[in-house]
Amino acid sequence: MEHLRVPEIFCWCLYNALVSVPAVFISYMEGRNQTHVTEFILLGLSDQGEQQSLLFWPFLSMYLVTFTGNLLMVLAIITDSCLHTPMYFFLSNLSFSDICFTSTTIPKMLLNIQTQSRVISYEGCLSQMYFFMLFGGLDHFLLTVMAYDRFVAICHPLHYMVIMNPKFCGILLLGSWILSVLDSLLHDLLILRLSFCTKLEILHFFCELKQVIQLACSDRFLNDLAVYLVSGLLGVVPLTGILFSYSRIVTSILRISSVRGKYKAFSTCGSHLSVVSLFYGTCLGVYLSSAAAQNSRASAIASVMYTVVTPMLNPFIYGLRNRDIKQALGKLFSRGAFSAYRILCFKIKL
Repeated sequence: MEHLRVPEIFCWCLYNALVSVPAVFISYMEGRNQTHVTEFILLGLSDQGEQQSLLFWPFLSMYLVTFTGNLLMVLAIITDSCLHTPMYFFLSNLSFSDICFTSTTIPKMLLNIQTQSRVISYEGCLSQMYFFMLFGGLDHFLLTVMAYDRFVAICHPLHYMVIMNPKFCGILLLGSWILSVLDSLLHDLLILRLSFCTKLEILHFFCELKQVIQLACSDRFLNDLAVYLVSGLLGVVPLTGILFSYSRIVTSILRISSVRGKYKAFSTCGSHLSVVSLFYGTCLGVYLSSAAAQNSRASAIASVMYTVVTPMLNPFIYGLRNRDIKQALGKLFSRGAFSAYRILCFKIKL
């Protein structure tokens, strides 16, 4: 499965080419924006300055754990040839997406707490929304693709390598990137057409799409329509695909006669099922809490679960439940320790 690196590199190139699109449109549309908005105010998770300061170290710790854990997952999969299979190929991309997903919001939040400033520029807000929706949507699609991968592995094991060939895996990944880019780009372009009022305070720790739309003074019909239609389409379709895949998986597992065979089959998708449950469970919880709460501060606090906690737990779920990942991490650490030992010996000789 060495050829799986080719579509991954290709998608990296696509990503580098597409991330400049929002900046081009922002610079183009700035002259047409009649409101001359230059900045927004992020009110954060608390109105009290002392409470905001107390949040710095917990969030910094969670961000470092998220970044380090997911980075180790990516490095372990890349360096171990035994893990060059479709399942781990998509898992490495999910870990990369989680790193980028948390990096779009938490560093800015930590900077604001440290500098005691709640300001984010207009361009910075648009860029943050773009990347947040991009990598959030990419997580949705990758989890769906991984569910399909497990469906093929369990329900059609003899044809697994034929169906999940490197070219098809590259197409699935490329499609996930393109759909995520188009989704985030659509919402950003619709934001550019809005005129904003004098009150530019966002009851959140990052530029959340719905709250930015609510600050607008101009007609928001197209924006609201796009949010509900696109979110419903890109939310319901992947979730339906996941549920269908696991319904077929459960049916196939129940047909296995031996208990050991059932356990072995279920263990191959247990980690993914845990991540899916955590991801969609927290997203649903945030949606229900925001619908029931009278203010948006409760929604902001609840959103910490899927923006920070879920990406932080993913490496632990896959690492602790997967023997192959444990072995790959052991090899990675031993290789790093050996390299450090050689460098130390070389310096001592000098």
